[in-house]
Amino acid sequence: MIYVWLARKLKRKRKAWQVMPGFLFCAKRRRPNETPATMYAKVMATGKHSATNAASELARRLHEALLRERIVPRFVDSYVVENERQALQVHAVMYRDLLALLQREALLALSARALEIVCDEPRTHGRSKPRPMPRREAALFRKKFLAALVRQQGWTVGEALDFQRDFQLYGELLARTPQARRSRKPFEAANHPYVDRCAFLLDSSFLEQARVAASRTLTELENLAAQVCEAEKPDDKPAWTT
Repeated sequence: MIYVWLARKLKRKRKAWQVMPGFLFCAKRRRPNETPATMYAKVMATGKHSATNAASELARRLHEALLRERIVPRFVDSYVVENERQALQVHAVMYRDLLALLQREALLALSARALEIVCDEPRTHGRSKPRPMPRREAALFRKKFLAALVRQQGWTVGEALDFQRDFQLYGELLARTPQARRSRKPFEAANHPYVDRCAFLLDSSFLEQARVAASRTLTELENLAAQVCEAEKPDDKPAWTT
């Protein structure tokens, strides 16, 4: 199913996923020690409009962090060197399109993991037992997050629908293959949609090597999502507390 979808996507002449000029500097300044988790606890209590701001802030910070860490370019560069696949970087236009597709996949995986942390993982608040975000509030938060991401990226209607459809596909595939998060061996490929999709996009002729490389990148993305979403202090309240 994944390979059929990827084959169709590669045949499309779609606009490369781009960064909007000046996007990273449009937000208000916040204190350096303030994370999305601490910010959510403050704004979610004030109502619907603040909930939208919290989702928008998460979308902004995830995208900003992905660009700042240069995870995708480093992923491709290291794969090319380790496997002597310099041919992947010979044609400038094709290489630029490849980076755009891989960047989009990275944003999908990063967003999926971040929303899993914010919405699904139990958190302690006060003296009550750890609990995840209520299902109704979690669904609303995901909706606002995706809407904010679309606005920030300046996608067309078609691009927005494609991203939403792929995001739902990620969720369905991950739900079918639940797995405990653990450290993987250096040459072990993860059972994750990001790994299969990126490997096929990157180098279908050397699929297993590409899957191993994509697995290492997935670990980086998961760690980055945790850094962006988690509060720095253990007593910080979760997003949905009042």
